[in-house]
Amino acid sequence: MLGALLASSLTLSLSSQAQAQAAETLLSQGKPATASSQEGEAYAPGAAFDGNLSGTRWSSARQDGEWIQVDLGASRNLSRIVLTWEAAYGKNYEIQASDNGTDWRTLKTVTGSDGGTDEIPVAGSGRYVRMQGVARAGGYGYSLWEFQVYGTDGGGTNPPPGGAVKVTGSQGNWQLTVGGQPYTLKGLTWGPAMADAPRYMPDLKSMGVNTVRTWGTDATSKPLLDAAAAQGLKVVNGFWLQPGGGPGAGGCVNYVTDTAYKNNSLTEFAKWVDTYKSHPATLMWNAGNESVLGLQNCYSGTELEAQRNAYTSFVNDVAKKIHSIDPDHPVTSTDAWTGAWPYYKRNAPDLDLYSMNSYGNLCKVRQDWIDGGYTKPYIITEGGPAGEWEVPDDANGIPDEPTDVQKADGYTKAWGCVTGHQGVALGATLFHYGLEHDFGGVWFNLLPDGLKRLSYYAVKKAYTGSTSGDNTPPVITNMTVSPASAAPAGREFTVRADIRDPDGDQITPKIYLSGNYANGDKRLVAAQWRSTGDGTFAVTAPEKLGVWKVYIQAEDGRGNAGIETKSVKVVAPPVTGTNLALNRPTTASSAQAQYGDCPCPAANATDGDTSTRWASDWSDPQWIRVDLGAVKPIRTLQLVWDPAYAKSYEVQVSDDGTTWRTVHSTTTADGDVDTVDVSATARHVRLQLTARGTGWGYSLHELGIYG
Repeated sequence: MLGALLASSLTLSLSSQAQAQAAETLLSQGKPATASSQEGEAYAPGAAFDGNLSGTRWSSARQDGEWIQVDLGASRNLSRIVLTWEAAYGKNYEIQASDNGTDWRTLKTVTGSDGGTDEIPVAGSGRYVRMQGVARAGGYGYSLWEFQVYGTDGGGTNPPPGGAVKVTGSQGNWQLTVGGQPYTLKGLTWGPAMADAPRYMPDLKSMGVNTVRTWGTDATSKPLLDAAAAQGLKVVNGFWLQPGGGPGAGGCVNYVTDTAYKNNSLTEFAKWVDTYKSHPATLMWNAGNESVLGLQNCYSGTELEAQRNAYTSFVNDVAKKIHSIDPDHPVTSTDAWTGAWPYYKRNAPDLDLYSMNSYGNLCKVRQDWIDGGYTKPYIITEGGPAGEWEVPDDANGIPDEPTDVQKADGYTKAWGCVTGHQGVALGATLFHYGLEHDFGGVWFNLLPDGLKRLSYYAVKKAYTGSTSGDNTPPVITNMTVSPASAAPAGREFTVRADIRDPDGDQITPKIYLSGNYANGDKRLVAAQWRSTGDGTFAVTAPEKLGVWKVYIQAEDGRGNAGIETKSVKVVAPPVTGTNLALNRPTTASSAQAQYGDCPCPAANATDGDTSTRWASDWSDPQWIRVDLGAVKPIRTLQLVWDPAYAKSYEVQVSDDGTTWRTVHSTTTADGDVDTVDVSATARHVRLQLTARGTGWGYSLHELGIYG
């Protein structure tokens, strides 16, 4: 094997080799590993350092020049490298070492390896050790069962890679330092899947980002941390505590009495702190997210006060526990209300700094800190343009979403307010490096569906000082919807906007709809539309009544998009003639007395108000009937269904209310609005409902009968 061939070329004497091997230690097992590529999720670089010689492996892309490296955590004297190859091995490669992960020196050049196990004596030192592939032995990539680095372990406690992270300074003159060097967080919160981190981290680095923030830390965090370290980025490792992520979200916990939850959380957090405390990407630990605010949806009055004090006291327990395991990284806790800070000030003295999520009000955080007389610095862990809870409502009664231009300005202003609080605000992880292409994603994400927006470039300019040479997105202005508050269901309404591309690129428009306010579905779905020229589009309204968001997305073919949105209220299509059923006597087989917004009597279906409804018992069959007062000609019925609709029903008429005849029937109705043409004369009209479309009963907002 190669080890025997190399033995004759050793420059060390046999005696010095024996001394080195006598004292050597396996330095690499379980240490952070990165690679130029991996064949798939099952073949991550860490698999080559897990001590499993035949069950797990790293495998690269199928090309020459791939590499894999390990971070030993501190500089070590190196004595021996053992590579256990899979069938796809490196024929020619170099063993390299580095002190900083950037500048490499070659310890050994290997040519003509025949695979199997290569045992390679080396002389030198380094913190990072790399196998740099030169040529493969076959058509596959490079694949290692195990990559073992042996050498001298100096013993004692090793400082975390990159140096300890500290909050240093004095009142109003603090700074964050990494390895003794000043560090300002220029960050974004992390949105893609953890496994996709190697794909997106280079883009974050190109934006000038040096930090990403997560909300939870566990076994799935390693690919993110490894990918961040490979690009020289740091991570704020979060720990989730209930309730978090907004008022009341994620369930309620009794922090006064629930000892089991607190003990289990401490045990879980300690496990992952111990796992990642020496990872080169770890910047700090963050316990909880918006929980002091969120407790208001769980408790009230004196009990709320007791819970907030108990929660922040528990956060202090978390901080002490983390410090006992990892004294080299700070601990913070995030909330979304500066009114939470007095609780932390009183109950959590072991926090190294505070953290705040703030959007449209971010620039007020500085004054609140001054007014509160606080003696610890802070970071902004979420921030950006105004959120839906901070903007005025539009004519349809829903939050008026800022334009792309306004959002970009919001990020610029937010960063200016962070950097403006010098010596106190230590940076920010703005919200949000996300790919979601839905209601919330379009509001906040920098690259929904992977398309870069004006906000993306605003953050890049804030962090790097320039976007010179970048191709930037189309800009949409003056968007209007007509009629904005009376678009007939299933019919066309008009959308218009001015769309231009600063770089002169060809623009491809797309139209989307979101039913977030109509049916709770946050997705963006492609609308049916046609261009009528000059930035004007005829868009088909949904059948479902309520307020919808309509989006113009203008793409430039270069990975950029401008997106604007307005609301449109979808109403029942107008029917000509007189509504003979309006406020006429209406009866039903049953009516819900209480459930949700009920009572829901039959008369609600003929009151002319689409915000009220009739609702039946949850069983088949049911009926609802209207007395028109006299025999009258009938030509159209309009049924405006609640989500609890009829799939099968008959329209029946009668002159005396006893003898009925059927004038229409269906077994394939789909809810929303049914417009039924009939030709009849009658005094009484009845819907005979035979099969429900849902597990609920039958429910009608309006039953219109037109003559």
